[in-house]
Amino acid sequence: MNAHNQLYGLTESRLNPADAVVNEICAAGEPWVKRVNAGQVLRIVDLEGNQAVDTLFFNAHDALERYSVTDTVRRQHKIYLTTGSRLFSNFGNVMLTIVADTCGRHDTLGGACAAESNTVRYALEKYPMHNCRDNFLHALAHDPQCEQLGMNKRDLPSNINFFMNVPVTEAGELEFDDGISAPGKYVEMRAEMDVMVLISNCPQLNNPCNAYNPTPIRLLIWD
Repeated sequence: MNAHNQLYGLTESRLNPADAVVNEICAAGEPWVKRVNAGQVLRIVDLEGNQAVDTLFFNAHDALERYSVTDTVRRQHKIYLTTGSRLFSNFGNVMLTIVADTCGRHDTLGGACAAESNTVRYALEKYPMHNCRDNFLHALAHDPQCEQLGMNKRDLPSNINFFMNVPVTEAGELEFDDGISAPGKYVEMRAEMDVMVLISNCPQLNNPCNAYNPTPIRLLIWD
């Protein structure tokens, strides 16, 4: 591994897509829900580059335990995720570990776009635009796995934004910049417990994080 790859945590996977037990496309702007069992590996592929993938993780047996940005950042003293990063739950348990990453940096702070945030950031007429919070709420209301866990909108914590570029300025402000990903870049995680994955393949049209052009992603799972 060269110095650049070491600096940004870039690590390629040895897993063969032909061996995956799940190999699906999530269309641009759509939600995706799937269970990943302990020991399985999940890969998210940015097919066309710069697509933001808003992602939440829950204990597949008890939705009260879910991904916690606070625990994840505090325990590792890092606000960006890459190879070796562990995703902690609000109970202090490791939910997943990033085992491969060809992008190099993933955001923990930017949160999910919503009707309200679109209005504040951009303009009043953006309120009815499709957004990630709507995707999450749609999945909670219609996906059988979410219904089985008795989840509702109160179960939505702050999410990870895979492939999204949100630098923090010296003044402590967040900037939503051009993405640093590219076609075919991926991030791969090993589940350390049975988790339910809830994704909004971001439909955002107002900032450059996905080049103003939502695109599909590929999701793969290996045993």
